[in-house]
Parts: sequence; C-alpha cells; structure tokens
Amino acid sequence: MLRRTAFSAAALVTAGTLLLAGCSGASDPSSSASAGEPNPDASVNIRLVLEPSNLDIRQTAGISLDQTLIDNVYQGLVARTAAGEIVDALASEHEVSADGLTYTFTLREGVVFHDGQPLTPQDVVASLTTRKATPEWADSERLANVASVTAEGQTITLTLSQPDSTLLWNLTGRAGIILKEGDAVDYNTAANGTGPFRVANWRQGASLTLERNDEYWGDTAQVADVTFDFIPDNQAAINAALAGEVDVLVGFDANMTDQVEGGGEFTVETGSATDKSVLAMNSTTGPLADVRVREAIRTAIDHDAIVEAVGAGQTLYGPIPEADPGYEDLSDVVTYDPEAARALLGEAGVEELSLTLTIPSAYSTTLSQILVSNLNDVGIDLKVDRVDFGTWLSDVYTNKDYELSVVNHAEPRDFENWADPDYYFTYDNPEVQSLFAQSLTATDDEAAAELLRQAARIVSEDHPADWLYNWASVVAVATNVTGMPVDNVNARINLAEIAKSDG
Repeated sequence: MLRRTAFSAAALVTAGTLLLAGCSGASDPSSSASAGEPNPDASVNIRLVLEPSNLDIRQTAGISLDQTLIDNVYQGLVARTAAGEIVDALASEHEVSADGLTYTFTLREGVVFHDGQPLTPQDVVASLTTRKATPEWADSERLANVASVTAEGQTITLTLSQPDSTLLWNLTGRAGIILKEGDAVDYNTAANGTGPFRVANWRQGASLTLERNDEYWGDTAQVADVTFDFIPDNQAAINAALAGEVDVLVGFDANMTDQVEGGGEFTVETGSATDKSVLAMNSTTGPLADVRVREAIRTAIDHDAIVEAVGAGQTLYGPIPEADPGYEDLSDVVTYDPEAARALLGEAGVEELSLTLTIPSAYSTTLSQILVSNLNDVGIDLKVDRVDFGTWLSDVYTNKDYELSVVNHAEPRDFENWADPDYYFTYDNPEVQSLFAQSLTATDDEAAAELLRQAARIVSEDHPADWLYNWASVVAVATNVTGMPVDNVNARINLAEIAKSDG
C-alpha cells in the first residue's frame, strides 16, 4: 500500500537530467499566460510521462490518476489550489467548530454527475463512510478520526472522535472525492464524477481524453477537450511539441529549453513544488546504524552543486519543503565539509566503507554520479544498483532490503512517513512520533505547524536520510495556451482555466 506516498513519474524520468539548464521564469508562476482570443472549440494536448494502469480512483495507487482525474473529473466537498490553499468545491461553504470535532458543510444545489444523475447529500454520506470502512480504497486511513457522517437537508456534518488538523487537507484528495452511491460505472475504464470534464476516451498505452462537461455546476471549461498524451521519452516529447502535436510538456527536461523555445512558440515556466529528492539510509543494521556515519554522508554531499547541476529547485536540509506547514530552514544542521566527514568516519571507526545505492533505472545518472564522486572524496566506495521501478518497489519500499536509496517523493504534507517506523525509511523515534501525534490533534494551525517544525528538526539532526534538493515545477507551454497550472503539476493539474487561441 502506497500510504501517503506519491513517487512522481515525471520526476523518475527527469531527475538529474536538468544539467546546467536555464529556465525563463514566468511573471506569474501559478499559471501560464499569453495573448489571444480563446477558441471554445479548441483541443489541448498535454504530455505526461506515465499513464495510469487503470482509471479506478478508488483503489489504484499512482500520482497519474491524481494528475488527470482529481479536480477535472472527480471533486470533493473542498479542493485545493495549486498553491495549496483549501477552497470550497461541492460545498458552497464550510465551518469547523472551535473544539475541532465538528465539520459542517453546505452542499451545493443543482450539481449533477456526468451521467445526468443529481448529486445528493446521501451520495456524500455514502462516499465518505464507504471509504472510511474500506481499507482497500486509497487514503481510507485518512478518515480514521471521522466518527460519523450525517446529512440533514443540504447540510453535511462530520463528527470526529478527536481533532484532526489534517482532515480538511485530506478531504481535498482521494479521501474526499464524492462518488454516486451504488454507481454501476466500470471504474477500471470509465468515470462518473461532477467535474468540468468527463472521460471521453482512454487509449491504453497512448492517451486519455477528457471532454468539456457542458452541464457543469460552475464555469464551464474554455476548451472542447484535453488529451493527456503519455510520452515517456523526453526527446520524443520535444519532437511532438515542435511538430505541433503537443501544446504543453509536463515533466519537462529543462536541459532541452533551447530546443523547445528555439522556434518561438513555447515558453518554459518554473513554479514551486513540494517534491523532495530523498536519499534514504537504512539505519537498521551495519555501519548506517551509527549516526556518525549517516552524518558523515550528509556532510560529504555538496547540495549547492546538486541544485546547480539539475538547473532548477533549491536546497533542502529536512523533511518539510518550504510550501508545507512546519517548514524551517535547517541548513544549520549540515554543512558541506569533506574534512569533517572524514573525521566523523574516523570517530565511528569506519574504514574502507563500501555501500550500495539502489535507484530506479528511469532516473538519469547525474544524481548518482554526483553522489559517487562526493562520497569517494571522503573514502566511501559507492556502488550504484539501477533497478526497474517494480523492483525498487519490491526490494526497497516493501522489503526494506537496501542500504542507500534515492527516489523523488512528490506528495505534499507527507511528514507522517517520518512518524511511521514501518515505513521504508526505517526511522523510529518516539519523540518525533509523539510530536506528530500532537500536531494532528492541535486545533490551531500555527500550533500544529510549530509541532511539526520541532519534529522536523529532530529528524534532520538524527540524519536518517539526506534531502538532496527540493524540486521545482518545470513546464513548457505553447504561447497560444493560457491558464495552464505551473505549481505542483507533479501532484495535480487543474484544467478549469486552460484556454487556447488560434493564433
């Protein structure tokens, strides 16, 4: 179960391939902008790296379903903007009681599903209660503190067994999407949501097309349809863009900026992202069980050089990125100092240390090359084992059979993984677990963030991993396309405002 985990497909392909590339920053990093009268009959093609294995949003893991279906096809009572702000969606308003135990939502009138059936309060009750009671459904555990869901008229009430500072955020994701009660749709190949787009055609292995929902309760989409083209190879994606077959490149390799911008019909834009490139260290046995060895590894890594090499993003010295609650600049915890790293290894009595880095083969070699060089400088022989992603999931994620591993964690607000001793990080600190539990029950957002901040510092000072860098969101957008989100597109792509002109 990929609990609270989303490994970015785009990141898998492009990690480390942004070497010495530059990006032209947009004036508004949250969405693309250009001139031209929108054509309501236009079609927009968006390149993604990987496609979902099926369309079952209820129980199939994988960030590609979130990218394509949430917000566009499926909606919840509340949603979140690309910048992470929580806003009302199927609820016209909501209220949280002062004690944090009662959440009250007013359900919008006049909402219909894509098959024409009306959205009812009972659909909301059934969706949330079924998800909570069905562990096989993705993010079921995120509703663990919901004791009851009731409806009276258009008022939906969630009563909690204890406060949960993450509940509203969780309701913006899969845990909160509203399905038609007793729906007969084949979720593997189709969908029946309430969003501005409906699933029109899924060509497995090639593309997924969404068409405008003219019965949408909100502002109707500004294009007739959007097709997600699944093109793993970066050069093939560039070629498709230059041939006029693709309008937007998500998971763009900034190393290719000159190629795509050379024709004057594309602009490369950068936005914020919560993706964290994590070097996990299995501290259960061997030399990595010694905190001095783990600190030596972090001290040996030149994080500024990594950011410069990938050409986008920023340094990150702890588990919480700047966009998430609880962020603190933890650069004081680790300083690049090879001599100090060698001294730490000496204190630990480690000589001729050899370690193996297990990394998905879809990654570029740039990151692993930097790590090999940095660790070799302090006397650590780093062997690189490149494996397919399925093997990585089995060996590293599930069986924790690894020494060092790198993968990109795309999910925002995923600190809970550091409070879970069973997670593949193998990190087990009761104080951190206690602080995280306290943050969950806090009824004040700043109090919750402060508890996370304290926990994150402890994690960083224990050195169970190294946070190589915080990704930036890099997107190439045709100059006749507007409204394309730029922030956090590895996690969600809300197409409600996308438009395309003929010129």
